[in-house]
Amino acid sequence: MIDWMPGSIAIQIGPISLYWYGIAYAVGLAGAYWIMVRQARRFGENADLLGNGLIIVGVAALIGGRLYHVIDQWQLYASDPIKIILPPYSGLGVFGGFVTGTLALIYLVRRYRVSFWRWGDIVAPGIFVMQAAGRWGNFFNQELYGPPTSLPWGIAIDCAHRVVEYPCATYPLDVTHFQPLFLYESLSAIIGASVLVWLSSKPRPRLRVGDLGAIMLIWIGAVRFALEFLRIGNWRLADIPTAQIFGAAFVVIGIGILWLRRRQGAPMLAPVEVPDDEGEGKDADIYDVESYDEVDRSDADAPPLT
Repeated sequence: MIDWMPGSIAIQIGPISLYWYGIAYAVGLAGAYWIMVRQARRFGENADLLGNGLIIVGVAALIGGRLYHVIDQWQLYASDPIKIILPPYSGLGVFGGFVTGTLALIYLVRRYRVSFWRWGDIVAPGIFVMQAAGRWGNFFNQELYGPPTSLPWGIAIDCAHRVVEYPCATYPLDVTHFQPLFLYESLSAIIGASVLVWLSSKPRPRLRVGDLGAIMLIWIGAVRFALEFLRIGNWRLADIPTAQIFGAAFVVIGIGILWLRRRQGAPMLAPVEVPDDEGEGKDADIYDVESYDEVDRSDADAPPLT
């Protein structure tokens, strides 16, 4: 069992506080940027677009995620709404961030006149990386946990952060531990990112451009749908957890995209170039953008990558 109950503040310098949640969000953004740059180069896209683009999408996702969380946990803000915009921030809602982040992405691809589907594939593993890191902010805020458990990885939650269903008077602090739902989402996101990067490493005849984004939607939606059965005190509509409604919708949308891309005759998912930063990729395969046949690097007359 994990008895350590962390605080939300990482560094305190006078009146200035640096919160673990902010650090987790920043680490997630940095990791997402790193992997998306590699994916953009792998698919022959302009990685320079990610500089300003990630900031715009990140801010949009932050606003949407915060709004979703506030609605979800309104009981924490009803008596003092000013806490909505003042630190310490107690969480972000992944589905709210998805909605506003996607709207920002649509704006950017239209502005830069690039393929929404291709960039969806590029961004997808980055979203997993962002989620994997960001969920650890929930750990330091002592939130996103489930019911009591006797599992060896159960976590302690102090009395101030307990939901009303599990008060310390009934569930003593020294013997009660809870399901770490944040950990399950984080581990799932790490696996998801690894799978998407692996799928994009070479031509996949059964996959189409846009499929990585669809797989990401299905993955995240299904995982969150399942975890909501363990969550307490969540936002509900018609007595159904709102996150399950969003999760089911993500799964349906993802499946719909898979069907649509085949209906449209979308091109096969395949890299056209692998990243070679710091010497990486020198021994890896590259593929011609038109045929996706492997290119012989030793052939001086090999067709250029475009």
